[in-house]
Amino acid sequence: MAGDFTAEQKRYLEGFASGFQASRAQRALPTKEKPTGPDASHFAAQDRAVASGDALNEQEKIKREEHPFDAYARLVAQAKRNEPPKPADNFRWRYYGLFYVAPTQSSYMCRLRIPNGVLTHWQFAGLADLADSHGGGYLHVTTRANLQIREIEPKSAVAMIEGVQSLGLWTRGSGADNIRNITGTPTAGIDPQELIDTRPFARALHFHILNDRSLFGLPRKFNIAFDGGGRIAVLEETNDVAFQAVEIRDEHGIAPGVYFRLALGGITGHKDLARDTGVIVAPDEAIEIADAILCVFIETGDRTNRARARLKYVLDQLGFDRFLTLVEDKLGRPLLRAPQDAIAPRPGFDRLAHIGVHAQSDAQKSWIGVALKLGRLSSDETRGLATIARELGDGDIRLTVWQNLLISGIADARVEEALARIEALGLSTKASPLRVGLVACTGNAGCRFAASDTKRHADEIATHCEERIEIDTPINIHLTGCRHSCAQHYIGDIGLVGARVPINEEGDTVEGYNMVVGGGFGAEGAIGRELLENVAAADAPRKIESLLRAYLAHRAKGEESFAAFTRRHDIEALRRLIAEAEQ
Repeated sequence: MAGDFTAEQKRYLEGFASGFQASRAQRALPTKEKPTGPDASHFAAQDRAVASGDALNEQEKIKREEHPFDAYARLVAQAKRNEPPKPADNFRWRYYGLFYVAPTQSSYMCRLRIPNGVLTHWQFAGLADLADSHGGGYLHVTTRANLQIREIEPKSAVAMIEGVQSLGLWTRGSGADNIRNITGTPTAGIDPQELIDTRPFARALHFHILNDRSLFGLPRKFNIAFDGGGRIAVLEETNDVAFQAVEIRDEHGIAPGVYFRLALGGITGHKDLARDTGVIVAPDEAIEIADAILCVFIETGDRTNRARARLKYVLDQLGFDRFLTLVEDKLGRPLLRAPQDAIAPRPGFDRLAHIGVHAQSDAQKSWIGVALKLGRLSSDETRGLATIARELGDGDIRLTVWQNLLISGIADARVEEALARIEALGLSTKASPLRVGLVACTGNAGCRFAASDTKRHADEIATHCEERIEIDTPINIHLTGCRHSCAQHYIGDIGLVGARVPINEEGDTVEGYNMVVGGGFGAEGAIGRELLENVAAADAPRKIESLLRAYLAHRAKGEESFAAFTRRHDIEALRRLIAEAEQ
């Protein structure tokens, strides 16, 4: 059609389009009228930023110009034309869980919301069917106990998200400046050592968010986790808000029982774990308090500089006391605080409990942790596991932050049958100490930000080391492709962050990594320290082999953890030990 226009007509249309865009841009500017409606708190925060002399960042302008939830008709129109989105709409469509991932793939990735990581066998099988009909025929389990489907052509984008909704699942708000999937203890309700079942709280907060438009369009993304004290770590300390189940002892002026301890400000990519606030939360108040925290963040978060727009930076600027006072103002009452000695010791994690067979609290039943290869599942494997869950288990599939899944409620008498059927699918319920904690983000095979092919390199590292050394304790190795830290490299025993490594004076580069060591979570929670820079991907397996050999040769006692070993040595000493092991 464009070829049929005269030059004069083209100039007129270009002028009309330019004027239309300018008029829309004007709506992104603050007005003298007080904002109203569900987006009022966001508009007011934007107006305050502009009134102070700052400029809104591009994403805030996009949200102000047209809210993503008001633009669905255009997404449908683009799908009918098999048309990829322009940059502004690529941001908007993330509110629907769609990420256009060019140039790595000329297609969308669809991310779901699965509260507490629990879904039914028929939902799981249904997603496999959607992956076949509208995607690449496979699924990825993510580090937020969630699922992603990739290689979705623009023409299939709407069919994908509407198909997900037809399964009783959700994609809404799973990307962009929104509250991401609410995580919880994967063994919630079946764990012999848990303090509280996190599923009701994760689901209640999930639906609270979905049904309140004012909770969409935050200054930046926001993560919330509930840890119930089970055997499998949720990594709640990596979240903006962490609700950690604790037991309050008697005789401290507080009714004894199970509460959530509140920690705030986790963002490992910025080298910070969530910090304890001293506040404890009665379980039936958790959703209300989470809402108040979110409302304060909406009002105080940075709308101008996205690099400093996460909750951590609000806390750094205001201080914890001032921030909590603002939360109390929202609630209209003081928060409950407890001294440290009122809190009973928590049960510890089992770093192997997400793989293999483990007894449930239910009599004569077990869960089985399936070891996935860096989170990837083919659609056939997915349907096969769904069938096992339906026929041998309680019908649930439970995803973990370790990029794998559990099949729960399997009668002990049928465990061997379940194991055999899992093996027949080409999957395993066993993993080496290196693979049990091997985590990798999508990498440059599917993400334009990544500098390296993390999943391939992770497999190469594990294979190389397994063939050459025998490790007798779990070692967590986390590979992330960029500083966004989707694989949380700073909390790994060994963390690798993608980098382009120079190889000559002409400026040529190869894929590689910068390496950190000594990270941890839970009782060993810490941010890793920088150890080596510019390690070519081809050299990474040998470097890690040398580091592991140094650990085995020099650990103080047989039971000294890798984290404790690396923290006992300064960086220069660790580099010398690696060099010695390489000789």
